[in-house]
Amino acid sequence: MAIDVTKTLQKALRELRADREKISRQIAMIQKVLGTDSQARRPRKNRVGAPGKPARRRMSAATRKAVSRRMKAYWAKRRAETTKGKAPAGK
Repeated sequence: MAIDVTKTLQKALRELRADREKISRQIAMIQKVLGTDSQARRPRKNRVGAPGKPARRRMSAATRKAVSRRMKAYWAKRRAETTKGKAPAGK
């Protein structure tokens, strides 16, 4: 008993196309309700640099200050660990 793959594939293709049409209509209805148009996209705001490059994230002053405090503590701890193992040079 031979299976006709062509007919099975054609049937699957018809069903997928019908699903695609149904989804396209649903998308159009949702866009109409929201008042958006998929063709007219707004440019992203707060972009830095040339077009086509990813936007850079900006740090707030408070975040910058917090990072600074953490890094100063980190480097102070590292300096203390390295000098702990060494003898004082002047004495």
